[in-house]
Amino acid sequence: MKKADLLIAHSKGAYTITVEGRANFDYGLPLRNFAKNLDNNFTRIAIDLHSCVGMDSTFMGIMAMIGLKAQKKHIKVEIIDAGDNNRYLLKGLGLDKLFRFVERGGGETGADMGAPVAEGLDSKLNMARTVVEAHRALMDIDQSNVSKFEKVVEFAQQDIEDLKKQEQKKEK
Repeated sequence: MKKADLLIAHSKGAYTITVEGRANFDYGLPLRNFAKNLDNNFTRIAIDLHSCVGMDSTFMGIMAMIGLKAQKKHIKVEIIDAGDNNRYLLKGLGLDKLFRFVERGGGETGADMGAPVAEGLDSKLNMARTVVEAHRALMDIDQSNVSKFEKVVEFAQQDIEDLKKQEQKKEK
């Protein structure tokens, strides 16, 4: 199965994120870094899902982090060509509150695409933190997500504590 490709382009305050393949936690860390480093000078964010065949909750949680940041500026993130399945997944977690769905029928974004985001996971600790942040964002958006993801957050938080202990042992 083909891994997802994640491309992020920027032009004059507008960002376009294009996802191909299955969007999962493998791209959680680069997308989380984008979300955390997104300054307040953006005017538009579009996420093109034309070639995305599915998403996991971590990826959708990071999309929610981006959507929440945009909401503070009264900007709705555009989800381009989500397709029925991806739209169903996003709406099922209440993310339609943050996103505006746009159908263009072909994945044309109008932005020059940048280089692909580097593949590979950073550290296990950073990935566990990404899982926690992403799922907390989902729980913040819709109260019904708390029961769906509270155990995920609990287990990932325990992983963080265990990994910190392992790191401390190595330093001694």
